[in-house]
Amino acid sequence: MKSNINPKRNHIILLLLSLLIYTWSAINPYDRQSWFLLSLPGVLLITGLILTYRRFTFSTFVYVVVFLHLIILFVGAKYTYTENPLFNTLIDLFNFERNDFDRVGHFAQGFTPALMAREILSRKENMKHNLMFLYFILSASMGVSAMYELCEYSVSFVTNIPGDVILGLQGDVFDTHKDILMALIGALTAMIFFGKYQDKRPINKIPHNKS
Repeated sequence: MKSNINPKRNHIILLLLSLLIYTWSAINPYDRQSWFLLSLPGVLLITGLILTYRRFTFSTFVYVVVFLHLIILFVGAKYTYTENPLFNTLIDLFNFERNDFDRVGHFAQGFTPALMAREILSRKENMKHNLMFLYFILSASMGVSAMYELCEYSVSFVTNIPGDVILGLQGDVFDTHKDILMALIGALTAMIFFGKYQDKRPINKIPHNKS
């Protein structure tokens, strides 16, 4: 029986929702310059996925994961990663020492690239799911995390925006190391708990019109 589900339509809906959240994040952000810089990774991610959509269409499952990641990025841009209101409330309720929303962001920074890399390697390279396969995925995820940290440092250095705003240090000298560790945990979580589920998702075969 042929499915009536139109994956392209669902992808467009996710794109429109992402743009809506991006617009919301731009309304009265904590700091306009910080908003621009912190939202830029999300904008680049959306742009990259649009430009490569004809060449490689991810499963709807991966696009949903990307959408959830974009929510984190745009919320982080609106409030910064050190002043998230929900996590400030958790500080008051449980006497936490810091606003841990940046840890959520870095977890997603490993989780999302891992699933994206897994799908690319499975379909484009037809790699067997062995230890080398896992190594490549974790390497790609950790590479993204390390590059992001270097970009954060560069932006803070060039713009003179305090590291607590861009890097989210909050007085922790090992913050960068912990962020990269969270990305590793995110990637491993994706592989362990969602790898087999991802394999069962249908591959989107989008009939693109030739121009």
